[in-house]
Amino acid sequence: MVRALARTHKWRRQLDSGEVASEQDLAKTENIDGSYLARVLRLTLLAPDITESILDGRQPKGLSLADLMKTLPVEWAGQREVLGV
Repeated sequence: MVRALARTHKWRRQLDSGEVASEQDLAKTENIDGSYLARVLRLTLLAPDITESILDGRQPKGLSLADLMKTLPVEWAGQREVLGV
């Protein structure tokens, strides 16, 4: 999960800075499926405290990358509730 969070924030910075023109270009550059990239980029929308708990290794036991890749509420309180953080 830590690796996925790091990569997705790197990709978001590349897109936001214009280093990469589009998600499609980034997917080609990274040799990954565009739909996977779109799902992973949603990790940048996680509540900061959820991201911090994962980076610190304090996430709930059993929380997996697959759980984070599911469609989560946009509201941070809803994310906390769904993920048990």
